[in-house]
Amino acid sequence: MTVTQRRGRKIMMEPAERDAFLSAQRTCRVATVSAGGAPHVSPLWFLWDGTSLWLYSITRSKRWSALRRDPRVAVVVDAGGEYGELRGVELSGSVEFIGEAPRTGEPRPELVEVERLFARKNFGIDEMPHDGRHAWLRLTPEAIASWDFRKLGS
Repeated sequence: MTVTQRRGRKIMMEPAERDAFLSAQRTCRVATVSAGGAPHVSPLWFLWDGTSLWLYSITRSKRWSALRRDPRVAVVVDAGGEYGELRGVELSGSVEFIGEAPRTGEPRPELVEVERLFARKNFGIDEMPHDGRHAWLRLTPEAIASWDFRKLGS
């Protein structure tokens, strides 16, 4: 993984800050490119495991179709209302499709902990419900940029 920031190092999150931020947030924005080259951005819940961003996507979505054709993606997770509160992380790279699509709950060792944590974070339960409509994407970022305007002070 590469930290791609040259400018803005003053407001860049340290790795521990970035991990805490990504672990606390629930929604990201996923940017893909359609077959005709048009950009498409959509919100999605995610889980950060300290190395990869796990996305649980509807398999009949525009996002899924675009990623099947071209797995390159950019994802933004951000927060803050006022200018001095803005903070976020942009992760980019290529996604991997993990498990069956759609996910029905077939045993997959790499998904046991991910599904437990995702279910707890987003649904408040300990076991992942499988609806036969969603499946897993894993983004192990090739590049990360971050910002935290709170570091600018007043």
